[in-house]
Amino acid sequence: MRFWTTALLCLPFTAIAQDLGTRNVVLQEITIPGMPGLQSFAWGQHEGQWFLIGGRTDGLHRRQPPFAFLATENNTNAYVVDATTQQVWSVSINTLPTALKEQLQSTNMEFEQRDSTLYCVGGYGYSNTSADHITYPSLTAIDLPGVMDAIRNGQSIVPYFRQLSDTRLEVTGGQLRLLNDQFLLVGGQRFIGRYNPMGPDFGPGFIQEYTNAIRRFDIDDNGVNLALTDYSEVVDTVNLHRRDYNMLPQIMPDGSEGLTVFSGVFQYGADLPWLNTVDISDSGYTVVPAFEQLLNQYHTAHATLYDSTANIMHSLFFGGIGRYYFNSGTLMDDQNVPFVNTISLVSRAGTGAMEEAAVGEMPALLGASGEFIPLPGMPQQAKDIIRLDELSGDTVLIGHVVGGIESSAQNIFFVNTGVQSDATMRIFRVLLVNTTATDVPALSKESKGPSVIRNGADLQVSFTLETASAVQLTITDSSGRIVRTLVNGLLVSGQHTFHSDVSELASGTYLVHLSSAGLQMTERFVH
Repeated sequence: MRFWTTALLCLPFTAIAQDLGTRNVVLQEITIPGMPGLQSFAWGQHEGQWFLIGGRTDGLHRRQPPFAFLATENNTNAYVVDATTQQVWSVSINTLPTALKEQLQSTNMEFEQRDSTLYCVGGYGYSNTSADHITYPSLTAIDLPGVMDAIRNGQSIVPYFRQLSDTRLEVTGGQLRLLNDQFLLVGGQRFIGRYNPMGPDFGPGFIQEYTNAIRRFDIDDNGVNLALTDYSEVVDTVNLHRRDYNMLPQIMPDGSEGLTVFSGVFQYGADLPWLNTVDISDSGYTVVPAFEQLLNQYHTAHATLYDSTANIMHSLFFGGIGRYYFNSGTLMDDQNVPFVNTISLVSRAGTGAMEEAAVGEMPALLGASGEFIPLPGMPQQAKDIIRLDELSGDTVLIGHVVGGIESSAQNIFFVNTGVQSDATMRIFRVLLVNTTATDVPALSKESKGPSVIRNGADLQVSFTLETASAVQLTITDSSGRIVRTLVNGLLVSGQHTFHSDVSELASGTYLVHLSSAGLQMTERFVH
């Protein structure tokens, strides 16, 4: 198994840059044969394996109504993935009854797992039954142990799905979370018809209605029948007018459990993300005072960690789409809202004060509409909130960043022909590495230099670290000018392999420089 590791370079964003105590975030890419490329999908997990369903197999949707959200790019399979054994099992969902298979191949369903049942709500996509693109007014309950066992053994999956129709659940692009045993369906929209950037009354036209709401309810589920009970709704057309955002579980400064709605789109007066955030509790909601989230504003893979000793709540966001990003340490404002590779951290202190920092970079324009799947068995303060102060060991795996959109450039929306981005099959282990783990040199003085292999335009550079260490890996030309920086940050111990496309380099002699823990090594290659 080959690992491709990316290091994260800490970049201060506020006057007091946040961190995770003595730990840095490190991504390590793994390859799983047969892994599908999916974005905007739903997931659950059971006994360490992942269940993936819904979403799309293409990248960013196209602007032209005849080509936007094509049914041919719907994900029509359900998958079971074992990241440990690197196995993938799949089955077509076309054997399900029509109402089920139509909803479960939609995009941007809201979903939440309670015990061993995955609940999927709404979603947008083409319906053969309606002969149109619709938002599905449906709740589907999926028996994870049953369906995953059936998929692994090639058996019928039909018995493991149940569905309820309810127009109050006709939502796409919102978020569904459990808060103290009650389900909250927050934000999102009802969208009917083909996407059209020219507006609802131009060309084919469409209906778009933001919910502007927090909908609270219980799901009464006896294993046979489903029912919504204790339903209530609060509407705020100003502060809850958002979709395609991130909503993360939180431990509030007073120790209570809550949720925070981060950013999202779109503002009323401009096609720009919101910057403010909203806290949700059992009793209501509050706009967070004196804080604006400038980074990672669309839905993206995210993780939450709580330091109970210091009473600090950390929220991590992995790449995606955002109005602001860093370029060589300078904060840029791009109102076209591009794809970004920023990894950011929002930290809330015990005083309630919130600060944001850029703490690294994805290895490409990744993360949008992807998911973070936490490792089972992690110490948790509450559901999906990892106890940071109870992690032990120099290097701790906390989960995986799975799928999402990979874009070839920051701004592709206005030139998008369907080939500028795709749903990625890339998977990244998320590691928290103790920066004070050891003072042993990472590179042995007896070690050879990095292994450099040319394969056409691909340059492969491999080396081994004895311990976690800050590493700089660069390519320089014969004059000593750096033409590529492959790594500039912390790497975990072990074997590392990096790839670089050198097709655009001028012919000549180049040097690969590896520097770590005061030791430097160099290898030469001719292009």
